[in-house]
Amino acid sequence: PGLSYTWIFNNNTLDLQEDSRRFVSQATGSLYLAKVEPWDVGNYTCAVSSAGAQRSVRGPPTALTLRGDGVMGEYEPKIEVRFPETTYAAEGSSVRLECFALGK
Repeated sequence: PGLSYTWIFNNNTLDLQEDSRRFVSQATGSLYLAKVEPWDVGNYTCAVSSAGAQRSVRGPPTALTLRGDGVMGEYEPKIEVRFPETTYAAEGSSVRLECFALGK
């Protein structure tokens, strides 16, 4: 609670409001890219901010490169679901569940 996640691509903050291929989970901070393109190659850095602590921390950059062999390996198409076994909610409240389809 109170954390927000931002991703930086090649030292520029990603503007995800205008991008339908990229999504940042505010629950986990994970960055998801749909249909990777050659212009997605570069360095990605996650920045985590805490409003309560009035602090922001950047992680190390992670390089994204394209494979030339077309092998997906562990990223073959699959549905990625990370729901807790049980989700509790008060009547009239909102619940956010995230489900992602990964793969080609």
